[in-house]
Amino acid sequence: MIELLSDGERRHEDRLVTEEPLEIRLAWPGAPAHRVWLTMRTPGHDFELATGWLLHEGVADPRRDRGIAGVAYCTDTTLDPEQEFNVVTVTLDGPPLTDPGHRHDGLSSGSSACGVCGKDSVASALTARTAAPWAGELPSADVVRRLPGVLREHQRLFERTGGVHAAGLFSAAGEALVVREDVGRHNAVDKVTGAQVLAGADPAAAALVVSGRAGFELVQKALAAGVGALVAVGAPTSLSVRLATDGGLALYGFTTARRCVRYT
Repeated sequence: MIELLSDGERRHEDRLVTEEPLEIRLAWPGAPAHRVWLTMRTPGHDFELATGWLLHEGVADPRRDRGIAGVAYCTDTTLDPEQEFNVVTVTLDGPPLTDPGHRHDGLSSGSSACGVCGKDSVASALTARTAAPWAGELPSADVVRRLPGVLREHQRLFERTGGVHAAGLFSAAGEALVVREDVGRHNAVDKVTGAQVLAGADPAAAALVVSGRAGFELVQKALAAGVGALVAVGAPTSLSVRLATDGGLALYGFTTARRCVRYT
């Protein structure tokens, strides 16, 4: 790379975050594996990403008696070697809770920047799949203000590349339960939820913290997971505030060590 400085140029190597496609296939007893989603992501924790996405979409949820029987990279012999680890098949222990086919037909896909591409309509995108409301303790304002700093301490990939988002689940006391990074902010949230599900833990927690803005698709995922608060470094949108308010989710934006804004 060439770094352009005020006093000249400097050539040196740079570390870039990897971005590759991930195809998610779904199968259950009596139904062969078929594609339900294609997204761009940072490789790593792929099984978590697929599992979290299915829960957030309302397709599978062990809390609703529809668990994950298995997750594996696809062994389709027609795949090129370089595609081998870019296709994940999730097998459910029964039919899906909702059919993703009616919203993700054909060449369904999403970019690393958007969590709702592929939805048939605005109406379906606004339909939030919610878990039971969080009944536990919420973090205090003091804890909320320090959560982005704690999240930042776990952002190893961002430290090296500067090109990824992060999401983390935290207890009411501010303890990090799980943190994941990805080029896509929605992927990072999927990975966090998927990590909890695959570990046999409840994906609900006191707070979900994200390194960017609080878009409505992240509010949807927070509601589906059942978290108590969504804490964002950036701004929310009018729609995310509306969804959070309707769903009973505590929503914070512009969160720094000195300041945070609670939206009600």
